[in-house]
Amino acid sequence: MNLRFILIMLCLLVTTFAKAEITLPKIFSNEMVLQRETDVLLYGWADPNEEFTIYTSWNDETVAVKTGNKAKWEITVKTPKAGGPFQIIFKGGKNEITLKDVLIGEVWLCSGQSNMEWSANSKIANRDFEVENANYPNIRLFTVAKRTAKYPQEDVAGTWVACSPETMQDFSAVAYFFARKVQKELNIPIGLIDNAWGASSAEVWTPDAVFKAHPELVEAHKKVETNKWVTVEKSTLYNGMIAPLTKFKIAGTLWYQGEANTANAESYHELFSKMITSWRTEWNDDFPFYYVQIAPFKYDQEFAGGMVRDQQRRTLALKNTGMAMTSDICTTENIHPLNKQDVGLRLANIALKNEYGLLQGQDVYGPLYDSFEVDGNQLKVNFSNADGLYNKEKKVTLFEISNAAGEWFSARAKLKNNEVVVSSKEVKNPKGVRYAFKSTDIGTLFNAAGLPASTFVSE
Repeated sequence: MNLRFILIMLCLLVTTFAKAEITLPKIFSNEMVLQRETDVLLYGWADPNEEFTIYTSWNDETVAVKTGNKAKWEITVKTPKAGGPFQIIFKGGKNEITLKDVLIGEVWLCSGQSNMEWSANSKIANRDFEVENANYPNIRLFTVAKRTAKYPQEDVAGTWVACSPETMQDFSAVAYFFARKVQKELNIPIGLIDNAWGASSAEVWTPDAVFKAHPELVEAHKKVETNKWVTVEKSTLYNGMIAPLTKFKIAGTLWYQGEANTANAESYHELFSKMITSWRTEWNDDFPFYYVQIAPFKYDQEFAGGMVRDQQRRTLALKNTGMAMTSDICTTENIHPLNKQDVGLRLANIALKNEYGLLQGQDVYGPLYDSFEVDGNQLKVNFSNADGLYNKEKKVTLFEISNAAGEWFSARAKLKNNEVVVSSKEVKNPKGVRYAFKSTDIGTLFNAAGLPASTFVSE
């Protein structure tokens, strides 16, 4: 028996033993959070037709599992009320895996581009204080490593860690401030999955099936320019970073993106709505999807920013969505506003009211355009969430009205009974109205909750 033959046999033996071991996706690790009071899927790989057991300490139960001929396994377990720490033990003939310090609570996926990715170390307001006080062991953090893929993958790189001054500072600041508020109000564990990539367009986060069904979105995508920070190839971040998580039960999604789609702003509502719907389809769950309206900024195009903001507003027509307005906590010189605290807080308030049943009677949105009435040469503009509607400056500005030819003219505006009455000498028969529609427009219209009115165009 020659040396080469012996080495080959040893390699085959090692490979056989390696394949025989129970293997878990990276999203299952020590310090993880599982979604509370629901059916959670545990899944992974092992040898074909291998038998092993899974023990869950929260109910002191052991279940038997057997892989199929594809060397994959999955089983559904019921999770209890929020709490922990617990253990999950996977015990097979070749290996045993014990997941320790597992908490049961609320799990939120946090995705988008750089404003979601932005961490304390990227520079935020009051950075040192926030880092020093980030001791929240019941908030758990999982950062998905940046990966692209041509086809949907089954695993991601990353691991769960408890929130501390050391771990918080490189994690999504918006997600952290969201969790801090929700955890304070609910007093339960919160799990955050940071799944963002700076400069990314929505197309890269959208499954290929959407583009096959909607060729107009393929055409619109051609307007998105390449950049040095991330690929613009359709579906590649979905395949590499989202698809591997679609079996993992979540409470909902937070999203902060849109700046990269100012190049094809006119199609953003269709793309964004279909992206949200496709994610829910893949998870088989109409989970809440809460997102941040991009802030005013000096984009190259005069109206591109306003158009995206309006397209985001229109996406609220999709069920179980919510939008945090940010036009009052930004400067037009910085595409990365440093006040991430209020962004996270506003997202948290939306979740606390809509998903968790708290804050009833409190507005969590700024005024949103509802309708208008024609009154001679004037338009009476109606808003929802308009209790206590007021203007921060002496004059109400940034309103425009259009004529029958679709031309826009600056309008005089005044508040009356929680409505805005607008008119222009240049327009005798007004046909439409818009507000804060330029990329750099920072509105001054607010409701009693201190939240700014959204950019809108009525047409």
